[in-house]
Amino acid sequence: MTWDWEKLRENQQRYEQNKGGGPNMPKPPQLDDFMNKFKGFKFPGVLLVGLALLALYIGSSTFFTVDRNEVGVIQRFGEYNRLAQPGLNFKLPTGIEKVTKVNVKTPETEEFGFKTFNSTNTYRTSAESSRQESSLMLTGDLNVAVVPWIVQYRRSNPKDYLFNVKDVRSLLRHMSEATMRTVIGDRSINEVISSRAEIAMAAKQILQEEMDAAKAGISIVNIEMKKTNVPEPVQASFNEVNQAIQEKEQTIYKAREEYNKAVPLARGEAKRLIKDAEGYAIDRVNRAQGDATKFKAVYKAYAQAKDVTKKRMYLEAMLEVLPKVGNKYIIDADQKNLLPFLNMGDKMPDRFLQKGE
Repeated sequence: MTWDWEKLRENQQRYEQNKGGGPNMPKPPQLDDFMNKFKGFKFPGVLLVGLALLALYIGSSTFFTVDRNEVGVIQRFGEYNRLAQPGLNFKLPTGIEKVTKVNVKTPETEEFGFKTFNSTNTYRTSAESSRQESSLMLTGDLNVAVVPWIVQYRRSNPKDYLFNVKDVRSLLRHMSEATMRTVIGDRSINEVISSRAEIAMAAKQILQEEMDAAKAGISIVNIEMKKTNVPEPVQASFNEVNQAIQEKEQTIYKAREEYNKAVPLARGEAKRLIKDAEGYAIDRVNRAQGDATKFKAVYKAYAQAKDVTKKRMYLEAMLEVLPKVGNKYIIDADQKNLLPFLNMGDKMPDRFLQKGE
């Protein structure tokens, strides 16, 4: 269909010249007239619009962007095909290939035994009883402890994370509780309270081994132990026990202090006595050896001149003995009657010789 553009232009000019006047003035084409002329006409632009929409749909389903903290996992007819790195990527249209974006750099957090004020984690922590149950644990010395902790993890392997385990989060929580109960069960209540860093490191190692065995695609970043305590109903009794233990340790410390003072002193005294005895023994042995040597020398001299040596030895002995005797009284052996003399020692000379006359 063609338009009579000259006739339309003349009508338009006539309308502008006679605007507002005469009943014979021709009217410009109305919208109804315009639409009537298009009735039954198949405009080829509808096809173009459809093609444009189709192209837009295909473009939006084939080109996609991946954030710098994410990795795109592409499936072709539901089967894993490849990974898409951060940036602009291309895939086949929807229905053939599907992309799932997985955050592999931002750590995720799971809380056990408590819930922070701004946390959105409601898995088994929606009720206070559930949180309390997950934190109640039996220690190696058969005490009950309240052990809250946090597990921070990262999706290190997107393929394993999406396809190997149906519910990775559920697996992580169950294995975290099992691991923590295992570690706590090997330690006493005092170790659980005082050695939280050591327990966290041991639990992290065991949990990572379990996640690797399950091929869950999870990398444990950190395990943080919160304040560990005993249940509130037994808190008072537990404090009394701790106080008694502290007093016991203080008493043992004082006893050890006294022990460290007394025992080294006694050991030093014993060593001194031993050294003195050894010195005395050496002195006696040396003296005996000297006396034996002297005796041998005297005997040799005596063997050469017996009378002279005998007299000399007698005189030397007397010189050594007599000065120590004091007053000496020499009495004749033949004297039969010896009258006692009063105060003889005071009035008589040192040597009194009485001969039988």
